[in-house]
Amino acid sequence: MTIAQQPLNAEPAPSEQSLRALDGVNFFVGGALAGFGPFVTVFLGEQDWRQADIGFVLTVGGIAGLVAQYPGGELLDAARSKRLVLGLGISVVALSALMIGLWPTYAVVLIALVLQGVTGGFVGLSIPAVSLGLVGQPALAERLGRNQRFQSAGSLGAAGLMGALGYALSNRVIFFAAALLAVPALVALTRIRSAEVDYGRSVGVPDHHKQTAPTRARRAMLWTDRSLVTFATCLFLFQMANASILPLIGGTLSHHVGRYSSLSMSVLVIVPQILVVLAAPWIGRQAQNWGRRPLLLVGFGALPVRALLLTLTTDPALVVAAQLLDGISATVLGVLQPLIIADLTGRTGRFNLAQGFVGTFSGVGASLSTTLSGLIAGNFGLTAGFVAITAIALIALLVAWGLLPETRQRA
Repeated sequence: MTIAQQPLNAEPAPSEQSLRALDGVNFFVGGALAGFGPFVTVFLGEQDWRQADIGFVLTVGGIAGLVAQYPGGELLDAARSKRLVLGLGISVVALSALMIGLWPTYAVVLIALVLQGVTGGFVGLSIPAVSLGLVGQPALAERLGRNQRFQSAGSLGAAGLMGALGYALSNRVIFFAAALLAVPALVALTRIRSAEVDYGRSVGVPDHHKQTAPTRARRAMLWTDRSLVTFATCLFLFQMANASILPLIGGTLSHHVGRYSSLSMSVLVIVPQILVVLAAPWIGRQAQNWGRRPLLLVGFGALPVRALLLTLTTDPALVVAAQLLDGISATVLGVLQPLIIADLTGRTGRFNLAQGFVGTFSGVGASLSTTLSGLIAGNFGLTAGFVAITAIALIALLVAWGLLPETRQRA
């Protein structure tokens, strides 16, 4: 009997304790990860680091996270305890924050950002794996929406807290706060009952309950599944367009709002996250009711509209309004990316490897984005940069529209 022919097992019935604990994990992990990114740049600048050195260590950390995606997925498929992998990842994120806060020397910060990049990728893959193992495929859509809500809420709350701590005390305290947030995340993780996170479900073989490893599809299925490759290509193009929008906007803010540019940039980051908090569970429910394709096309379609609006206006109020479209894309893709991967890899035993595969495509697109748009904007002007972004975003939409089928039936 092939994997595809095996009967489905009974629907899981996770306890309320485990479900609430997963909410807590998402909230505090989102908060802990908020301590990196822009805060690192500001803190290292205060330590008299050269901009070139700051850019280098951040780039190396980003590359480490990108390279770790595929082996991270392989590890998760092999590991019987997804909770253990997630717990190790959270612990190393806390260690990385402490290293930066205590010893902001070049070598230590470089090692810390590499560790954070690698384990941050593991954490991002582990949470959907734990979710799938806990609730199963039928309830995964709504669970992913709930994950997105709590992650974004934690990130928003922590960013506000860390900003206040940095203003009132020092930016060094931000990294101690990030490390401390890992403690309640680990406590919440221990509250998820290990017996309820089914190993077979968490890798995409829901009827496997033996101690031995399940029968898995060959790794080559990642490249031979046309829908999976198409989806990865769409995300590559989407991120190639999306990742450079905020940096390009940042370059224009100082000319239009002067000393309020930092505040304006904060608003541009916060506005989409608020929309994620409000709408993510609804997106999860509708993905189960309507199917994935209609919502996915909305998420992809919001990006070229946003880029076109930014091409036509530099008015700060309209730019903030355009950022609401970023919230739509972030909400839809945050829920649908692991959900569609679960649809396409169901019963192959390669769910987590496929997450790493698709995540690598997405990360490469984001990495190329700022370089490409920066070259175009530097040589031909900001308008040309936004026009290029709009064109790439339209290509992503058209590829999804023409080649990516509805995947709910494959679940």
